[in-house]
Amino acid sequence: MDQAREDGQKEMKLIRFGEQGRESPGVILEDSTSRDVSGFTRDYDEAFFADNGVSRLKFWLQDNAAAAPRIAESVRLGPPIARPSKIVCIGLNFHDHAKESKMEIPKEPVIFFKATSSLVGPNDDLVIPKNGSKVDWEVELAVVIGKRASYIEREDALEYVAGYVLHNDYSERAFQLERGGQWVKGKSADTFAPLGPFLATRDEIPDPGDLNMWLKVNGAFRQRSSTREMIFDVPTLVSYVSQFMTLLPGDVISTGTPAGVGLGMRPPQYLKAGDIVELGIDRLGESRQMVSAWQPLAVDLAPATR
Repeated sequence: MDQAREDGQKEMKLIRFGEQGRESPGVILEDSTSRDVSGFTRDYDEAFFADNGVSRLKFWLQDNAAAAPRIAESVRLGPPIARPSKIVCIGLNFHDHAKESKMEIPKEPVIFFKATSSLVGPNDDLVIPKNGSKVDWEVELAVVIGKRASYIEREDALEYVAGYVLHNDYSERAFQLERGGQWVKGKSADTFAPLGPFLATRDEIPDPGDLNMWLKVNGAFRQRSSTREMIFDVPTLVSYVSQFMTLLPGDVISTGTPAGVGLGMRPPQYLKAGDIVELGIDRLGESRQMVSAWQPLAVDLAPATR
C-alpha cells in the first residue's frame, strides 16, 4: 500500500483539461470535484511518473486541494497523460475475440505499436483518415506504466503500474490487413487513440482482471464483455513486454479487445461520418466520439500584406 493511502489521503483520478495541445493537469477528487493541480506539476509526463508523482501529488493535495482552482464541467478533457514514449498494443488477447476472428489462441502475446500522434481526448471527434473505408472500433483497458521496467518478473509487475485508463483502439482494417506489412499502418491515424476520461490510480483498481466493458455504435451495443475474457492478464503482459523493450514511465500498454468489432460482423460493418461511438469500463468512466470525414487543412492563399 502506498504511503499516501496509509496517511488517509482521499482517492483521486488524473485528468488533463483545456485546449488541444495545451492541456493542464488536474484531478477528480473523491467528492467528484475537479481541481487544477498545475501548481504542483507541469504535466503528467515521463518526468512526473518517474519521480513518484502520483504519491507525491496525494501528499500535496492533503494541504492544497481546497485552494486549488476548480475546473468547470464544460471544459474539454484531453488524454489524461501527456504523449508517452510509446503505445504498445496487444492483439487477439480475448478468448471471445479470437473465436470471432476464427484464429487460434496465441501461445504468446501478439504485440504491435500505435503511433503516439494518434492520441486524443476521450470525447474528441474520430476522423476517418484520407482514403479510409473500413474504420473499426475496439474498447480496451489500457495500462499506464509508473516506473522504468526492464526484464521484470510477473509477480512484481503490478508494482510498475501507475494506473489504468479507458482506450478506444480504432483501426482502419484495409490499411491494417490489405496493404502489406505491419498492423501499425491501420492503427496510427490521427485521432485513433482516444484515452480517458481519467486515469484511475492502481490502488483504485484492485483487480484489473474483473472489469465489465462495453461499446455502442449509434446507441446499439456492439461489445459487451469483461476483462475476465483476457487470455494474458495484466501482470503477464507488463512482464512480457518488458522482456523485449524498456518500458518508460508514462508508457501505455493497451491490453486487447473483446468480441463485437465491426470486422467480425457478417457482413462486416464499419464506421461512417455522423456515427456516434460510446464506450466504458467499470470504474474507468465513459467516453464518446463522433465520427467525421477527413478534410484537407485549409490554406490561406491571400497575398501577404505589409
